[in-house]
Amino acid sequence: MSTRKLVIATRASRLALWQAEHVQARLLALYPSAQVELLKLSTRGDEILDRSLSKVGGKGLFIKELEYALLDGRADLAVHSLKDVPVDMESPFELSTIMARADCRDAFVSNDFESLSELPAGAVVGTSSLRREAQLKARFPHLLIQPLRGNLDTRLGKLDSGQYSAIILAAAGLERLELSHRIRHRMTPEESLPAAGQGALGIEILQSRSDLRELLAPLACSDTTVCTLAERAVSRALGGSCQVPLAAYARLEGGQLSVQALVATPDGQTIYRAALQGPAAQAEQIGLHIANNLIAQGAGHILASLSENT
Repeated sequence: MSTRKLVIATRASRLALWQAEHVQARLLALYPSAQVELLKLSTRGDEILDRSLSKVGGKGLFIKELEYALLDGRADLAVHSLKDVPVDMESPFELSTIMARADCRDAFVSNDFESLSELPAGAVVGTSSLRREAQLKARFPHLLIQPLRGNLDTRLGKLDSGQYSAIILAAAGLERLELSHRIRHRMTPEESLPAAGQGALGIEILQSRSDLRELLAPLACSDTTVCTLAERAVSRALGGSCQVPLAAYARLEGGQLSVQALVATPDGQTIYRAALQGPAAQAEQIGLHIANNLIAQGAGHILASLSENT
């Protein structure tokens, strides 16, 4: 690669900056003659903190300003937490690169309790996710689940100030900011099935930038790409958004892909689950089969009801 300048669009939160700086370091290691800069932006998702994402427009709120920077030429690429990237990305944008996944599990964080099972009746648990909320309510109906917005440091601050007995966060974010010591328990997929793409980073570019597609190719992780293709296929087929308590998780072992997914009512009273295994080369088809299975069980009624209420 000849000497050139690349600009990475990123949100300005500490975690988003870690992610962008991680990509920046990887690119500089690959292309030492390049100049790689960050363009720090504030998004609507960062600015609206008094309402849940499901009520203000969903995950796309975290990427729109970054996409404007790609369109007007201020930035060449944008770095996202993959779980924040809508599954129906359309022209002129593309998700060019999916990087190696960190821990995809949810983390139980508390100053006073070791696990959810220790929490007394009426204890307040904070989460920003309908997916987590539904699974928590199904397993622990005696707990009070309340919304939790803000960046990672803000959420931990709300816990430390006594507003919550415990909060549920993505383990990957805590690890990336060297806050693993705050994790009391890493929740297994059986305890809390992760969101599609959780723990992975995605890089977005304009479809017209074939030059960037080639430059970024060495950053891609084939195993993570296969797993998240299946997960996002489930979500896409079910119209996945912040309005839907939906989870999808895939594991790859020896060329075989094992995928699990669920759709729930927000109160956790009804949860439909499906699982399927098949060749990695059929990742998206497996995801689609699982989505159809969930719809056949009755998930379509949940999706239709939630759609009517938004």
